[in-house]
Amino acid sequence: MKHIIALLLFTNFLYSSYVEEQVWWKGETLLTFFEKHHIPLNVYFDLSKTDKELCSEISAGVKFQKLVNEKDSKLEQALIPISEEMQLHIFKDENKNFVLDIIPIEYKEVTQTISIPIKNSPYEDIRIHTKNKLLANEFLLAFKKSVNFRKLQKDDIISIKYTQKVRHGRYFGNPKILGASVQVRGKEHYIFQNPDDNRYYDDNARSLTSILFKVPLRYKRISSKFTYKRFHPILKRYRAHLGVDYAAPTGRKVVATAEGKVIHKGRKGGYGKTIMIKHKNGYKSLYAHLNSYNNKLKIGSWVKQGDFIGRVGTTGRSTGPHLHFSIYKNGRAVDPQKVITVTKTKLQGDKRQKFLSYINGIKQDLLASRNKEEKPLKLEDFDLNYKISL
Repeated sequence: MKHIIALLLFTNFLYSSYVEEQVWWKGETLLTFFEKHHIPLNVYFDLSKTDKELCSEISAGVKFQKLVNEKDSKLEQALIPISEEMQLHIFKDENKNFVLDIIPIEYKEVTQTISIPIKNSPYEDIRIHTKNKLLANEFLLAFKKSVNFRKLQKDDIISIKYTQKVRHGRYFGNPKILGASVQVRGKEHYIFQNPDDNRYYDDNARSLTSILFKVPLRYKRISSKFTYKRFHPILKRYRAHLGVDYAAPTGRKVVATAEGKVIHKGRKGGYGKTIMIKHKNGYKSLYAHLNSYNNKLKIGSWVKQGDFIGRVGTTGRSTGPHLHFSIYKNGRAVDPQKVITVTKTKLQGDKRQKFLSYINGIKQDLLASRNKEEKPLKLEDFDLNYKISL
């Protein structure tokens, strides 16, 4: 089917169509979106269980694009991000029937190392220098437990090595700080993000991320593991599973993986009855396909680690009783098994040696950046007129 469609969404390939960019509003679901645009609901209901779950990953506030027919204002295509890697592509096939596919998001990823002298504050100086508020926020969060920024003086130096996605003429997703340093009165303070668990450590492999997560239930087995976008060689389609499925009997207690505030309690598309909890340091957790909730909980409730929040079920698009459990860092899904297994405050043995070897090059890049002026990333330097060619 893919070879018979060659539509370019972000150009005027279809002279009678135009592109609209909109924001996915809170309370919108894919089914209400379909109803609004007269798309048959079976386009959703005929999807696999995994794809229905992925459709539930649409977040309120995400920007998406629509290709609209200029003559009758009807939808021709839509691109709706569900993560930093994947998006829903809704289009018409050769028979003019709507189809939904899940495809990769096209973007460019830039890695940059910069050094900035303090003039105002770390947040303001990073924001002014890079025009990237999210980078400034992540920098402060990373150093929150290790540096007292009130002791910084004018002309102290901060250095950052980071990667940033760029898409459609603007920053896309959250920046990832690979390593950073703060020079306070001549003394260097370092942080590095460990790719094995996404947590920050200093240059002696001591953890600077204070939050610890625990498995949210007693389970029989893991029936489905976490995967980012993956091309299925037989189906010839992209697949992802942004969480871990724990097989367990209906009614088994589910507890909070860490302390935090309940930010969602209710149905969430293919996830069925779902609870979401916001934790510190930019983390969120999601518990889906629940049979029931703890009736004492409501949106805004504060829970401690291990507090009872609900029971295992099969609500939503589920083929059997299990808990779908996801963890997000700054809005990006991360592998819960990697986060949960980290319980020590300092890396040991082979893990420590691997980490120290990994950060050596990053540390050298940070130091070298002090001796050169690297211009901040400019969005206009990139070819951002991405095409979708199916």
